[in-house]
Amino acid sequence: MKIRPHELTATEAAAHIAAGRLLSVQLVNSCLDRIAETDGDVKAWAHLDPEAALAQAAACDRHRQAGLATGPLHGLPVGLKDIIDTADMPTQRGTPIFAGRQPDEDARVVEMLREAGAVIMGKTVTTELAFMHPSVTRNPMNAEHSPGGSSSGSAAAVAAGHVPLAVGTQTNGSVIRPASFCGTFGFKPTRGTIPRTGVLQTSKSLDQLGTFARTLEDAALLADAMAGYDQRDSESFAHARPDMAAGTRATPPMEPDLVWLNLPFYDRLSEAARDGFDGVMDVLGPRVTCMDPADQLSELVAVQARIHEYEIVQHQGHVFDAHWDQISETLKPILTRARKIGAAEYEDALAVKASAERFFDEFFTEFDAILAPAAAGEAPRFGEGTGDPIFCTLWTLAGLPSVTLPLLVGETGLPIGVQLIGPAHKDDRLLRTAAWVQQHIAAAAA
Repeated sequence: MKIRPHELTATEAAAHIAAGRLLSVQLVNSCLDRIAETDGDVKAWAHLDPEAALAQAAACDRHRQAGLATGPLHGLPVGLKDIIDTADMPTQRGTPIFAGRQPDEDARVVEMLREAGAVIMGKTVTTELAFMHPSVTRNPMNAEHSPGGSSSGSAAAVAAGHVPLAVGTQTNGSVIRPASFCGTFGFKPTRGTIPRTGVLQTSKSLDQLGTFARTLEDAALLADAMAGYDQRDSESFAHARPDMAAGTRATPPMEPDLVWLNLPFYDRLSEAARDGFDGVMDVLGPRVTCMDPADQLSELVAVQARIHEYEIVQHQGHVFDAHWDQISETLKPILTRARKIGAAEYEDALAVKASAERFFDEFFTEFDAILAPAAAGEAPRFGEGTGDPIFCTLWTLAGLPSVTLPLLVGETGLPIGVQLIGPAHKDDRLLRTAAWVQQHIAAAAA
């Protein structure tokens, strides 16, 4: 093999393992070597046990060599955001409050990953309780910059070549934004596609899981492996999920219709991001309709904040009360404000959320996808926050599938993502459209 195994995409590595050209142990060893080379600077990992990872890989190799059935992720290393419970590793949730916390059971998605044959490589760094206070992780593209939050370690681990796949969560913009900052593909399926049982709950109405990968197909491959119904999750739906990886390989029957919404907060875009999107729309030409939406659409930003803040206090208030002295000064003012939100105000916000979901159901009868920024521009400098999530807020509130493609470059050479948002429960169509956009942008740049 001319390249080191950790440089393979997940799809490539899976094919090599299935054909007997690569052992999972070789792939995991290569990933561990890469981590040893670079994680002193990146700091993507909250927990890493090389011996346990290699033991899982060896078991995968024995399983395949015995001629037994294998899953779609057989032998592939996967990183897990450190709010996802694992029975054999600590889950510390980005805070000293939970230092050394050892769950008794795997989260539902971990069970599904193990069934698919994945090697659970370790736990990636997250921000404090998956909220706003920055983590120690640095951006692999430039260590002077942030990787974003709250799935900082997952995005950085994939971007640095530590693992081909990683899992994150998004309550506002915590998959799409760090993927944009780190130059990876990030994908958040329709709310309820991936079960959340065993994942830290900050908002029962908004929390969603997503994936990081170095290709669009790989991001969908991981999402497919974790997709399924779980009656213990109030947002999980009991009907079939689309084949998302197949969507990335499909050809649209006709060129897709995209829409760019001129939202008021787009004035926060950096000059490089604005220029980049102008170039994207020039390439896509008549396939993009520019539209000035109703003012009420941008008001959904405040609705998301109200729901998130009210629910995190409801879910984790006992933790805050018992450990107030261990809560960061970043989070304390938000929690103090959150405790002042009344039940009636919260119920009103939920009603607006439901209205937004109905609006987008009708909106997508005319368009295949919304074209939007993934972030304001390049990653902020380390120590200056995790970046503005507002470019993801509306779509997360409505539970829509969204994906970011690493297509643009900012002022200093750092990546900027192009986000596409599709109709709920049609994730395969969104990914088909995303692949079409990616191909057209690449052809224009060639």
